Amino acid sequence: MRQLDYFKEKLAYLRFWQGILVVTDISVAGWFIAAVDDAGRVRVVLALVGIMLLSCAALVLDRRISGYIEEIGKL
Repeated sequence: MRQLDYFKEKLAYLRFWQGILVVTDISVAGWFIAAVDDAGRVRVVLALVGIMLLSCAALVLDRRISGYIEEIGKL
């Protein structure tokens, strides 16, 4: 039972951070769409890099969450 509680807490923690990553990713993408004409090249490149990194981080967390869900299913 302790292991189940551990996995549930870990899952909630990872979901929390995944939510923060997704909201930040959407915000940066929205800024990029709105300001692509007015922003300098450096800002545009940094925004694109940020969008890619945030998206990849959210996907990595999704894989870890899926792994914990499968572990819970085995218990």
